[in-house]
Amino acid sequence: MCGIIGIASKEPVAAELYEGLINLQHRGQDSTGIATYNGRFHVVRGSGYVREAYTKESLASLLGTMGIGQTRYSTAGSAQDVGNAQPFLTNSPYGIALVHNGNLTNYPQLRKELQEKEHFHCNSDSDTEALLGVFATELRAAKSGDFFTMLCHAIQQVHTRAKGGYSVVAVIAGKGIVAFRDPHGIRPLVMGERVRPDGGADYIFASENSPFTPLGFTFLGDVQAGELVFVDTEGRLQRKRITEAQFTPDVFEYVYFARPDAILNQVSVYRSRLRMGQNLAQRWKETHPGVMPDLVVPVPFTSNPFALAFAHEIGVRYSEALYRNVFVGRTFIMPGTEMRAKSVRRKLSPQAIELEGKDILLVDDSIVRGVTSREVIDMVREAGANKVYFASACPPVKYPDFYGIDIPTRDELIASHMSEEEIRKFLGADILLYQTIDDLSEAILRRGEHGIDRLSMPYLDGWYVTGDIDEARMEEVKRTRGMERASD
Repeated sequence: MCGIIGIASKEPVAAELYEGLINLQHRGQDSTGIATYNGRFHVVRGSGYVREAYTKESLASLLGTMGIGQTRYSTAGSAQDVGNAQPFLTNSPYGIALVHNGNLTNYPQLRKELQEKEHFHCNSDSDTEALLGVFATELRAAKSGDFFTMLCHAIQQVHTRAKGGYSVVAVIAGKGIVAFRDPHGIRPLVMGERVRPDGGADYIFASENSPFTPLGFTFLGDVQAGELVFVDTEGRLQRKRITEAQFTPDVFEYVYFARPDAILNQVSVYRSRLRMGQNLAQRWKETHPGVMPDLVVPVPFTSNPFALAFAHEIGVRYSEALYRNVFVGRTFIMPGTEMRAKSVRRKLSPQAIELEGKDILLVDDSIVRGVTSREVIDMVREAGANKVYFASACPPVKYPDFYGIDIPTRDELIASHMSEEEIRKFLGADILLYQTIDDLSEAILRRGEHGIDRLSMPYLDGWYVTGDIDEARMEEVKRTRGMERASD
């Protein structure tokens, strides 16, 4: 679940790409990279946070008025190997630099095909490089029509060959910037425009619109599922929906990953989270009508809107009784269970003056492995809480994900091998409440001209829209990711 960005302008873009990536930092913290173009490609990659990876000198070396960037959350390939950091480049045809958010479910097959049939060598463990290989070889094979027609042919072949969830932004040397999305729109991609004094326009593409306002861009909406958008070197924009399929964007964007100010698929993330909290509170009143907490407390910060709406719905005071240290990263996207557990206490500080002697209802976005939730409940009890109830805005996470979230195996998912009562005991909660799948879907789909056919949530309901996930593939990914994590 990386953050990607691309900008086509008439002015140098390195500084804006850097600022844009800072606004996408919540989507990945393993590594980052920027590539710009001014007749040749200039690339800088580094480990860790955006502010750590670049220097004044390295940013000054990124020349050009067109470029792309990424902040990485590893779901394929080692988190620590900078060789897996994007962007990836190839010299032919034209020269292409590419960034990608998502996962390819048929990556091993594509890598083998590229090596044996098309003589394209993948030098990393990243499926992004394989996606670049498919795009490059198909663009080379497209020899008729104008360049946009050739692009359309190439993307149509990418959609046919590459399975999974993916959003892509690429710079093609001497041609322009390209953005496209998988046929089902699993991974998000949005675009914006900034009108220049000369009447022309600059364009931006990103995983979400959080960088747009700081950089002076107006939000234009989504790159549609299966759509190609191309901005040439003169700033002319062309777009075409190449492949139409069932539109199934990922639900975890709304639950956790996206910033609350994002609008994805014409749905406000913030408003959807308020509705999730509202629905969860209604369920609380139905299942525990005689139980009323003294305080509703979010596990900050993603859960704040859930808890705010929950507290309002049941008529109880909302309190931010857990202070979050903003300088500690998001624990869900940290590699390794031990690292997540240690980071919880570094990240959260309970306010005893708010918690002592009270019945506390904690609201969190989700329970995945259970480690974080148990640590939080322990801290609240240690701060003097009388009773601790726990409500999850997301239903039980039971299955692995193959479209861009780091949930590669059922073994680490607490809900895959425990009942809700067993989970409650493991967490140490007096009451445990989960959102239902129906209530989650309703909260997201209630408002907006979204055109969503069905939300993608395979980790909740076991339904994989690409239809190519079976037990053999699950075991293969489990084995591969296990080796990658051991190396980290």
